Amino acid sequence: MPSTILSAVRTPLATALSGVTANIFSYVPEQVPVPAVVLVPDSPYMEFETIGKGTFRCKLNYTITCCVAYNSNPASLDNIEQLITSVVAVIPTGYDVQVVDRPTVTQVGASNLLVADIRVSTWYTQTA
Repeated sequence: MPSTILSAVRTPLATALSGVTANIFSYVPEQVPVPAVVLVPDSPYMEFETIGKGTFRCKLNYTITCCVAYNSNPASLDNIEQLITSVVAVIPTGYDVQVVDRPTVTQVGASNLLVADIRVSTWYTQTA
């Protein structure tokens, strides 16, 4: 049975992220308990290199969103920087860290969160 994107790409990344002291989600939850790390597809999600002839190969792009409580600007900024550093440190070999977007304040429900996106990519190959 061929590997899937879930088993070959998302699960290893989510498993690595579980080593970070934060709530880890592979989807955007309705309520975000902080600190939190959320793994979602980026745009473009898939960049195709090969389709057909028994092989499927593409570059997969993800966003890892880091979230902390926004209570005090200096403390919140320090907390998001520490969370970003710990997330980048556990990203497995084979995943390319591209950039970290600037932190922004985002309201989720009644809470204000300081969030920053880490953009990562990796290659996935499936053969027939």
